[in-house]
Amino acid sequence: MSTPLMLDADAVFASCAPSAAVAAITAALTGGLDPAADLPRQAVPLRSGQFLLMPSEGARGTAEGGGHVGVKVVTVAPGNPARGMPRVQASYLLFDADTLGLVAVLDGTALTTLRTPAVSVAAVAPRLLAGAAGAARLPADAAVAVFGGGPQAHGHVATLAAALAPHRRLGPVRHLVRDPSRVRPVDGAEVVALDDPRVPDVLRAADVVVCATSARAPLFDADLIAATATVIAVGSHEPDARELPGALLARATVVVEDVATAQREAGDVVQALDEGALRAADLVPMRDVVTGRTRPDPGRPLVFKSVGMSWEDLVVAEAVLRGFRTLRR
Repeated sequence: MSTPLMLDADAVFASCAPSAAVAAITAALTGGLDPAADLPRQAVPLRSGQFLLMPSEGARGTAEGGGHVGVKVVTVAPGNPARGMPRVQASYLLFDADTLGLVAVLDGTALTTLRTPAVSVAAVAPRLLAGAAGAARLPADAAVAVFGGGPQAHGHVATLAAALAPHRRLGPVRHLVRDPSRVRPVDGAEVVALDDPRVPDVLRAADVVVCATSARAPLFDADLIAATATVIAVGSHEPDARELPGALLARATVVVEDVATAQREAGDVVQALDEGALRAADLVPMRDVVTGRTRPDPGRPLVFKSVGMSWEDLVVAEAVLRGFRTLRR
């Protein structure tokens, strides 16, 4: 039995570029993977917090992937920030699909940082690249407003830039945060305080709005979002937390990873349904958008709400493993 590979955060990021992660997610969905068949996330209470267990067989038996199964083990320790430690930590275990022998252990936090924006961009790229197919009304530069200044906020900007090139460029990029002094601007991005009077104008002008926060209530008014804008919300997987107002979902095409999962875990969706602003029948699975089965109305905002699913970790973990092996040759 061979010794499992141990891939730390640096190895994860070096082995799979953001564009490669997007390509892996896209290929899995076009190759036949059905997110609805994924195993649900399991929460296990502990004295100091909880385990989140995310197992998946992913794309086994489809045209893309299938050589592995895996599970991400996430720990959530609310008391850790007071200790100077991360609240959320994770490891990913990748197994051979036939023998169930352990193949690799990946830094799960790095894997999540890589796969979350890859999923978002795979879901919205058909809309954002429509200009390359002749929709001249889409500008070459896509203005981006990002709520948040952490790894997911920066990861979404980097992944959007990588996936949209060379057809579209990002700019300007503005991070909207409570405390600008705690956020380091990257690649010329501007950091703007949430109480800055320019924020409404920033949102009105944004082609893309990314929400990557721990907010429990809507971050902005729905009427600030343009009819042609794309909104990505990745901040939570809890039914009682939301970043988006129901009025936005009421006038948008709402895309989710999986309809049943969104109804169970996506607070933005759950609460909009409860308010009567949205119907379950209106939710669009991202697989339908990625495969071209559904083409969202270009005259309405597009909202992609992600909660993170186990199949996504497995697909990107396999891409990381392929990249790592290529680098070692």
